[in-house]
Amino acid sequence: MKKPNFIISGFPKCGTTSLHHYLNEHPQIFMPSQKELHFFTFKILSKLKGGPKDKIVKETQIDSSEKYLRFFKNIKNELAMGDTSPSYINYPSEFLKIKKYLNDPKIIIVLRDPINRAYSNYLHLKREQRETLSFNEAIDAEEERKKNKYSDFWYYKFNSTYFEKVVKAKEVFSDVLILTIEQLNKNPEKTIKQVCQFLKVDDSFKIEQISRTFNLGGNYKINLITKILFQPSWFKNRIKRVIKPTPFIKIILMKLSSFFISKPETIDDETLTHLTKYFKEDVAKLKNISVDTSNWREY
Repeated sequence: MKKPNFIISGFPKCGTTSLHHYLNEHPQIFMPSQKELHFFTFKILSKLKGGPKDKIVKETQIDSSEKYLRFFKNIKNELAMGDTSPSYINYPSEFLKIKKYLNDPKIIIVLRDPINRAYSNYLHLKREQRETLSFNEAIDAEEERKKNKYSDFWYYKFNSTYFEKVVKAKEVFSDVLILTIEQLNKNPEKTIKQVCQFLKVDDSFKIEQISRTFNLGGNYKINLITKILFQPSWFKNRIKRVIKPTPFIKIILMKLSSFFISKPETIDDETLTHLTKYFKEDVAKLKNISVDTSNWREY
């Protein structure tokens, strides 16, 4: 049975969902019907379920080789087969296992201005009506949440700390491509062409949905409709087993949710100063390995 030969390995809230759907349009690329299989990090992630509704989210993660390979049973003549799981990059301890099981796959890593990524992560949990703290309070609560074994998606600073994980990936895997969501948003055609060249597929193919974002962002009013749209539930997990969240469905949901967008709180100066200092060294190290941070704030 065929296995993936490339992985979009993370980071969370860095545009991996949009990249997944863009590549899925390409006739020479196979992407599984479910994004975020998290097979290689399941043993780690399955122990992190102490946060609100974490257990529900974990239900869709893949816990066996048999289930994992089932997602790739319909591969035909595609040249590139991918797995988009943003948790992989955060756990270098699993890199060798991934390399061995998938015979040294190509790795795509997507970064984002670390403060913007952390804040987007916060807004994601807030619109799911799981995060109840202010951004400042949530940043301060990270270590306590780790002790209480919340899902790592609640670790806003952890998910925005890149350098050591990127370096380890480059040490373990033979082919690593590093992108930023800022590159993807600013020049999607050029970025997708770069990805296609990396995957050795036809780079002249035009992606129809390339200007569309597929992961809902921003802040939303709290009401019954947004609760149904955003909050994880056992019922929605079962629906997704029958009706896969295709790009068309995502577009419809985005249009519906747009009626409930509200202005988010701003990051207060104290928190902004703290996070700027916190990420300063990490960003400086990224620059030293030629990561393009030109569209990020100054650190």
